[in-house]
Amino acid sequence: MMDIHEVRKYLPHRYPFLLVDRVVELVPGESIVAYKNLSINEEVFQGHFPQEPIFPGVMLLEAMAQAAGILGFVTMNKTPEDGSIYYFVGADDLRFKRPCVPGDQVYLKAKIVSERRGIWKFDVSAEVDGQRCASATILCADR
Repeated sequence: MMDIHEVRKYLPHRYPFLLVDRVVELVPGESIVAYKNLSINEEVFQGHFPQEPIFPGVMLLEAMAQAAGILGFVTMNKTPEDGSIYYFVGADDLRFKRPCVPGDQVYLKAKIVSERRGIWKFDVSAEVDGQRCASATILCADR
């Protein structure tokens, strides 16, 4: 539904911190499903950990937040070019269930829970091969 060129219109992030490769489902005002392909060639795996590469949990959380950001921007009909920026401002109930490793295609899911005065709440999750890797409730602020 949204290739990397369109993803870049909705996220201000660039290499090496753009963590959404493609959006496969998007229902404005409701939910999004996107994915990140993990390759052994990513710089992060040189140091985390060289003998047993694992995608860092904080980066997985950021990837889920970026998917939620795309959903928020599309729902508001805004882009960073319009002068709008989406800040990740909090996470609750964060849980990691399974490590993500090179070769994984990590599906990033987000659902809108609420929006009040520019503060958005999302339920987010990450999955590989149908198995939950992480989940959280996050807050993002539109400024």
